[in-house]
Amino acid sequence: MKYAFSTLGLPGTPLTRTVALAATHGYDGVELRAHPEEPLHPGSTSGDRAAAVRAFAAAGVGILTVAGYARVAAEGPDGPVLDEVRALTELAADLGAPYVRVFPGAGDPARAGADALAVRRLAAAAPIARRAGVRILLETHDSHRTGAAVARVLDRVGHPGAGALWDVLHTWLGGESPRRSSRELSGHLGYIQVKDVASAQDLTPLGLGRGTLPLAEAVAVAPPGGWLCWEYERRWYPAAEDLPGLLTAGRAYLAGLVRATGREARHAE
Repeated sequence: MKYAFSTLGLPGTPLTRTVALAATHGYDGVELRAHPEEPLHPGSTSGDRAAAVRAFAAAGVGILTVAGYARVAAEGPDGPVLDEVRALTELAADLGAPYVRVFPGAGDPARAGADALAVRRLAAAAPIARRAGVRILLETHDSHRTGAAVARVLDRVGHPGAGALWDVLHTWLGGESPRRSSRELSGHLGYIQVKDVASAQDLTPLGLGRGTLPLAEAVAVAPPGGWLCWEYERRWYPAAEDLPGLLTAGRAYLAGLVRATGREARHAE
């Protein structure tokens, strides 16, 4: 398995610091939050993009994802949504990132017609992304928080340029077991976001293994050789513990879960 963390846990941190943390703590990649608050976003200059590529390459760390905020099932005209997805795709291509993250964003619960909007927009954007060497991943989130809900959309899109990002927190909040999430997303899965919290009522981020999420069960059904990305949501919980002090233990915890499946040993053989 390969390990990454999201810069959502390091709000506003310079890229040089992020790269150094990933390399020091043994992470293979980083999921970049693509927002104007952060060093890289769709409005970043070509110079900033090239500098980021050099910094990550020099450290031997990959850029896993451009984590955007486009909402493909939200009400409104298609044009602005597709423009946003296109800009994220261009940023990912410039950075050499294989994935772009998008949200459903249809409201909770999803209103009638939300699936059709998401299908139409993803079907339009997926071929463009595919030509750029990028895959758009619809996250299990908000209006479509379960694997079943996201798969319902992606089955209709039916294009390899669109896939799924499995956020373990949201499928758990949606009452879906890891085994079912894995089954529903089979054939669509890009990678898995892991995290931990105390309860469904207290979503303050915790170090991995300190909370209640079924992380062992999720890792047990993760595709061999895939990515596990720790999304520590400190941006939304500024009183939470700083992420840098948790990175070594978090990676060790994930690696321990992978070893418990016997997967690393079989891969080594």
